[in-house]
Amino acid sequence: MGSKHTDIIVVGGGHAGVEAAAASARLGCNVILVTTRRDRLGFMSCNPSIGGLAKGNIVREVDVLGGIMGMAADQTCVQFKRLNSRKGPAVRGSRAQCDKDLYCDTIRDVITKHNNISIVESEAKSLVIENDMVCGVVLEDGSTISSTVVILTTGTFMRGVMHIGTKRIEGGRVGDKATVGISDQLAAQGFNVLRLKTGTPPRLKRDSIDWSKTTPQFGDKDFFPFSQRSQKAFYLPQVACYLSYTNERTHDIIRANLHLSPMFTGQIEGQGPRYCPSIEDKVTRFAEKISHQTFLEPEGARTDSIYLQGISTSLPEGVQEQFLRTIPGLESVEILRHGYAVEYDCIEPTQIWPTLEARGLNNLYLAGQINGTSGYEEAAGQGLVAGVNAAHRAQGKEPLILGRDEAYIGVLVDDLVTKGTREPYRMFTSRAEHRLHLREDNTIERLFSRADQLGLLDDEYKERLSYILESREKLREQLTAKKISPTYETQKKLEKIGTPGILKQISLKELLRRNEVEFRMLQEFGVDVEFGEDVFEAVEVDIKYEGYIERQNELIRIARKLENVKIPSDVPYQSIRGLSREEVEKLTKIKPLSIGQAQRISGVNPSAIQAILVYLKLHKDAAHANRHR
Repeated sequence: MGSKHTDIIVVGGGHAGVEAAAASARLGCNVILVTTRRDRLGFMSCNPSIGGLAKGNIVREVDVLGGIMGMAADQTCVQFKRLNSRKGPAVRGSRAQCDKDLYCDTIRDVITKHNNISIVESEAKSLVIENDMVCGVVLEDGSTISSTVVILTTGTFMRGVMHIGTKRIEGGRVGDKATVGISDQLAAQGFNVLRLKTGTPPRLKRDSIDWSKTTPQFGDKDFFPFSQRSQKAFYLPQVACYLSYTNERTHDIIRANLHLSPMFTGQIEGQGPRYCPSIEDKVTRFAEKISHQTFLEPEGARTDSIYLQGISTSLPEGVQEQFLRTIPGLESVEILRHGYAVEYDCIEPTQIWPTLEARGLNNLYLAGQINGTSGYEEAAGQGLVAGVNAAHRAQGKEPLILGRDEAYIGVLVDDLVTKGTREPYRMFTSRAEHRLHLREDNTIERLFSRADQLGLLDDEYKERLSYILESREKLREQLTAKKISPTYETQKKLEKIGTPGILKQISLKELLRRNEVEFRMLQEFGVDVEFGEDVFEAVEVDIKYEGYIERQNELIRIARKLENVKIPSDVPYQSIRGLSREEVEKLTKIKPLSIGQAQRISGVNPSAIQAILVYLKLHKDAAHANRHR
């Protein structure tokens, strides 16, 4: 038996855990990160990629707040794509396929070299709880680590069970054992524990695939790094992915063996991700489709492993081999690791505050899949918020709560704590009502001041981000100030760039508003086009969409007024006239911090919001009268 003390304990070394540890450490706290395997810090358990639609926005937000995911993704990227590049800026998203081993190495290097972080290779068996306050953890050898704050980032490991056909194997992923004890302890403390499910596809041997029967898919030639700390050119040689398709033979084999799938036999009770269904789900739910596409993605330069995107399955090994060999290119495929489903415990997220602190257990923060989410990026965003707030709790500072208009991370956390989830939550642009404001290109404008005030950035990075903001403002001023007149020379230049002539003097800002005019064309009129894309892209978007953005900003101003109307946590909703029983139950359960949050609770009607406002005003007036008696 031994004992030690630290400011913060982080349990779990996945994407949430490493961001939580790094954020707390950057703020000056001593952190002990408890993980069963030091060599798997930041390990990509499923697909070998970072980012995507909405997810790419989260990665950039994490980066501007000082996080490490974006930089690691940039340095290990083997294929980059800007998704929806031809659509509006509100729905674009960067995605980097990464060398997963190098990614893991990069994360481990950052964490292990940080002076404020110590790593303990062990399993956390239980929490130390005294008077409704968490003050440490007990390890598998019986020793105890005491702390001011604990952050749980257990991923899919809480009572994790892997399913392949009728086989049940304890563990959160292949090669790693489950965490047993903590979820039972939380349930005993009154927390509602949910059972969720996720899955992963088979990994295939590269040399056993007939690539001539697949279609190569290449990435973009231009690289837009997630992090401003990264260079603007690719760090690694870029690779192709390959496209193939299932067919009726594939589907027939799957249908014939559904009675062996644990999802269809009732062996799995947990709810799976609706937006990332298994191949068994696809074949049954979309029975009219004669094929489903699959991307064969290399998992890295140092491995023979190919990730089979879109073919998540938990069918028995023999059935997997049988149906895979009906897919073009996979007729003689060798499987390095079969697909499987994972069932695990999570906490119903309406039981945590917007700070990610657990309700009813002080000094305990939760981040990642333990809160019912799915995805590396969602986990990283939560980890950063939990890490900052844990450090602030230890240091007696005000908590960080990001608004829905500030960041996709704010949307994510608010959705979880206000609406909850019954399936693994995945971020989409459609979840954000202010998505024209929450773009990738303006992440610095949205979050730099927050990061600076919090002290999350080192001096070098702070100077870099400040320079970009200053350059953008300088460019805006230049485009507004520089005018062109309808001279013969000007009209010829306008004709050259493919836009109609002008009838009166206009600014270059007005010219850039035209759909057919791009920023680089303005060099014809003396504009310095040497500004980097990280400078001019945000300015160009702001100018072209100025009217739409201003309308969105007006809605944001209205929403902020409602967020500023705070609701005390001890409001007796059962005493407020005009609330239905359902509304009283939901408001009492969620305990919204503001009128804005209250109106986002499903089942709380506008009439209930008015009743709460009347109640708050009456009590405010009464309190004011009492003070002046």
